Amino acid sequence: MAKQWVLILGGSSGLGLATAKKMASHGFHIIIVHRDRRSDLKKINANFQEITSRGVKLLSFNIDAINAEKRNETIDAIKTALSTAGKIKMMVHSIAKGSLKPMVSDDSITLNHQDFEITLNAMALSLYDWTRAIFEADLFDDDARIVAFTSEGSTKAWEGYAAVSAAKATLEALTRSIALEYAPKGIKANCIQAGTTETKAFTMIPNSETLKKSALERNPHNRLTTPEDVANAVYLLIRDEAKWITGTVIKVDGGESLQ
Repeated sequence: MAKQWVLILGGSSGLGLATAKKMASHGFHIIIVHRDRRSDLKKINANFQEITSRGVKLLSFNIDAINAEKRNETIDAIKTALSTAGKIKMMVHSIAKGSLKPMVSDDSITLNHQDFEITLNAMALSLYDWTRAIFEADLFDDDARIVAFTSEGSTKAWEGYAAVSAAKATLEALTRSIALEYAPKGIKANCIQAGTTETKAFTMIPNSETLKKSALERNPHNRLTTPEDVANAVYLLIRDEAKWITGTVIKVDGGESLQ
């Protein structure tokens, strides 16, 4: 385990950051790709220092993960850094960049084709772009795991969520195909459908307070999902005992979606 790495796309906050901390606590070295403003870096760096305080290595890249040129440069840098220091055991896709415009509105801008393209590229197609690039760079472990975060919105319609909903449905389809076609290469791929989690990305969803109230009413445990709940499930998927789990959507919501 000393030479195994976890690559997290979108790991400076929310589910990605919680996952980074969880994996570091179990001795995995961490690579975080994120895109943040300079004004936010002080807080982010404090979180990164908490990760390295656990005695693991941390590589961080503040870049646009969707930009092909930046992606290739970053992978080259990772390959150089890992040349004598192990392989990527798990890649976690936690990119939250999408349009939350309504389809119809009398007083605000509505969704257009470009909004869908940007959202699909960031929140779905980038999963395949990074999977393919990491594989071609021979950076994956012989028994690698891929985890992508989806939501109940992949199958339900929420106002203002159409572009993200389309992206999440695509993300799940891509994950299934990766699980099938990369299986001979030792790669397992799954989605985690997190319950309603109060992250920065969630608060940007229109009517998020209404969604939060509904989630609390539906959840038999009477609480929201936490980033740590999700990170715990990601950790289970990296263990040897999970090597036969692939191509599926795993609900980590405390039963929220049961009713």
